[in-house]
Amino acid sequence: MTDRDIAQDKAVEALIENGYNGSVIAGTGFGKTRVMVSAILSKLNGDRSLKALVLVPFDHLKDRFRDEFDKLIGKKKSAIICEEMLQFECYASIGKLKASDYEMVVCDEVHLGLTDKCMKFYTEAKSAGVPLAFCTATRPEDDLYHNRLIKLAKVVYEITLDECVKQGFVAPYHITCIGVELSDEEKKRYKTVNANFGYWKGQLGGFNAFNQAQTVLANKRSYQKHDIEAALGFYRAIRQRKKIVDHAENKIPAAEAFTRGTPGRSLVFGGDNNFTDMLSDFIPGAVVYHSKKTKKQNNEALESFKSGKSNILCSTKALNQGLDIPDATIGIICGLTSKALTMIQRVGRLVRIDPKNPKKTGKVVIMYVVNSQEQKWLENALRNTPTQNVSWILGKDYFIPEDNLNETNEQLL
Repeated sequence: MTDRDIAQDKAVEALIENGYNGSVIAGTGFGKTRVMVSAILSKLNGDRSLKALVLVPFDHLKDRFRDEFDKLIGKKKSAIICEEMLQFECYASIGKLKASDYEMVVCDEVHLGLTDKCMKFYTEAKSAGVPLAFCTATRPEDDLYHNRLIKLAKVVYEITLDECVKQGFVAPYHITCIGVELSDEEKKRYKTVNANFGYWKGQLGGFNAFNQAQTVLANKRSYQKHDIEAALGFYRAIRQRKKIVDHAENKIPAAEAFTRGTPGRSLVFGGDNNFTDMLSDFIPGAVVYHSKKTKKQNNEALESFKSGKSNILCSTKALNQGLDIPDATIGIICGLTSKALTMIQRVGRLVRIDPKNPKKTGKVVIMYVVNSQEQKWLENALRNTPTQNVSWILGKDYFIPEDNLNETNEQLL
């Protein structure tokens, strides 16, 4: 039994001791799925008259649970349990479910399942005495969601990603933040949009503009026309400003340069689906996976990457959770938010232990626009991420002669 097995068993025991009701917060790669599957097996105890519900944010995460059942109890027993004693659903379907139909509810990646719609179901489960077992990589940063999590299912086990690295449960990693400049045309547009943002922010009261805009739009009948216009203008400026930095054209050749010049298998994250498509079109041999593709297209892309036919997979958000490719070593992030959790999820794609490469180190490259809101988002996300494995460099070294590309990238990473 490995040290990670022992740690996972402690997490399972903590859930059992708390009546299968609790939150397990553990860095990606720790094995949260195995913990939840073990808890389900203990709760149901082979009784086919009982049933557990497993809630996930995306369809592909259902297979991760089924695979874990196969590993723990064998495919034959697993098939029976998954067919007769389990129900797998996405959070999007939660409104159609009746909480009292289950003996246990497991919520995977629960930071995505703490909405008002989900809360109604959880409240019904609590009233019916149905235990809720939550798991996620880190505590929600949003105060509302964090309070909901700990009120519904107190934290019974917690370990950070860096602590997982320290104990050897996952591979070490390093983050390199590289600043790129906007083009001259993009700078003009950003300056105009930023000025609009400042104007509408002032109209909403300045420092508390975000809260004020939210309040105005939630209670339109109580406010004057100019207040509503200010709130709409404020949010419009935010979206326009984000789109400019998300789509910064200099990120595309920079991403291509790193995938071409750095050995390894790469995951490339775009800020939105359109930009992710642009990245995949520009990077030779890349395949793309996101919510606007058909299920068949996404399955084909994922299979191509998993099989090694393609060494570059471009995505937006859909693969922040659940992708398990141990030999993926490079992550290039071209679209940011200020959320540390998103950062940790994406780093987690690169830290899976690779038995074929015991000295593996995950390399994460984050491309941001210098002197922009995107830089502030990045600084905030890293400030709330418990890691010191970060370095910063400006983008002047992005565009270098191809003959020197490998040597330069090795120095950067």
